[in-house]
Amino acid sequence: MKPIEVQGLHKSFKSKGKSIKALDDVSFTVEVGQSVGFIGQNGAGKSTSIKILFGALRADAGQALLMGCAAEDPRSRRGVGYVPENPYLYEQLTPREVVSSGLRLHGIKGPENHRRTEHWLERLDIAYAADKRIRNLSKGMTQRTALAHAFAIEPQLLVLDEPMSGLDPIGRRQVADLMQEYRQGGGTLFFCTHILHDVERLADRFVMIHKGRLRAQQSIADMLASQNTLVVRYYGATGLPGFAEDARMIWKGACERSQVPAVLATIAAAGGTLLNAHPQNSLEELFDSIASEAV
Repeated sequence: MKPIEVQGLHKSFKSKGKSIKALDDVSFTVEVGQSVGFIGQNGAGKSTSIKILFGALRADAGQALLMGCAAEDPRSRRGVGYVPENPYLYEQLTPREVVSSGLRLHGIKGPENHRRTEHWLERLDIAYAADKRIRNLSKGMTQRTALAHAFAIEPQLLVLDEPMSGLDPIGRRQVADLMQEYRQGGGTLFFCTHILHDVERLADRFVMIHKGRLRAQQSIADMLASQNTLVVRYYGATGLPGFAEDARMIWKGACERSQVPAVLATIAAAGGTLLNAHPQNSLEELFDSIASEAV
């Protein structure tokens, strides 16, 4: 069984009497234990695909299977943690009640329910607000509550749609670390994000959708390892030959992989400080090239 199987999805919406195609023959799968980043511009079709997976929308054609069951079958959501892009939580409840009731829906009661509730409220740094009403919390705190609920059930499959939305820098780092921990523990992760660096760090594979059509899918490791040219950025008073000033006292240049040790040694000898080095054709460059194409 594959946790996610999407085959030939088509979906259109009516707008001012015209049919707007949101998904056009979209197909992809997520294997057990994989971490897959689902990327694309706003309006590309990411959230529409996820809504179809969870039975919130019906596809015009094609098939979506979640945990081996048809998406509209409630049994497909057993053991699945899900946080939508804009989670809606009952405003009169508290974070403690949201997490605890979510666990009960998954059959987890008694001392184990209490243990997991308190553990995940602490892990997401919302224990201090655990008894405040959701309506009195900020967007970031509401997002943390939704994430605590998803992680607490210890899901076989975790689906996150823009999980960093509304979080401050510390919160984003915490959530990224939790996603990495879940991934390394053997969990299956499928997530949407606009932060492409997170995809390179957290995903085994990416699926790119643009204007409703699948445009690319590949192993992150294969994409990065296939690039022989690296872009090096460093902070220093002077630039190396062939390096251009990227910002004040920050220099940027390209070199072959075999030249990297010598370049880094030269930067250090000149008193420079390495900022980063990455393949020239990173996920960001691929994303930009596809997004800028005229379709």
